[in-house]
Amino acid sequence: MNPVQLSIFANRLSGVCDEMGAVLRLSALSPNIKDRLDFSCAIFDAQGRLCAQAAHIPVHLGSMAYAMADLVSDRDWQPGDLLVVNDPYMGGTHLPDVTVVAPVFGAASLIGFAVTRAHHANIGAHSPGSMPVSTRLDQEGIV
Repeated sequence: MNPVQLSIFANRLSGVCDEMGAVLRLSALSPNIKDRLDFSCAIFDAQGRLCAQAAHIPVHLGSMAYAMADLVSDRDWQPGDLLVVNDPYMGGTHLPDVTVVAPVFGAASLIGFAVTRAHHANIGAHSPGSMPVSTRLDQEGIV
């Protein structure tokens, strides 16, 4: 692949991430996603290595890139599977940031993952907004 082809391919993948974000925003009911744009979208290869990301929230994308390899390894991914995770000890940021990992298949084999991470207003904490003063993770909401 020559430098021009590589640049075109990289920009196409980035464009897919931008489109993922546009669809997420348009389909969202939450003001955190629809109005505040507190979400991020990225594409990873089959091993969980970052391929492309949209210019969304840097803290989401930075932590996602390091977490994905562990999240996707040792799983028997099938079409239609989704992994939903918000545990900070599994590469999240805090409980209200919920990550959805969707496998992408081509010709019946796993080729990568489409991933979104979005901030939800309430994840079940003791106080409204899921931002309590806590001393334990389980006091912050549902893990």
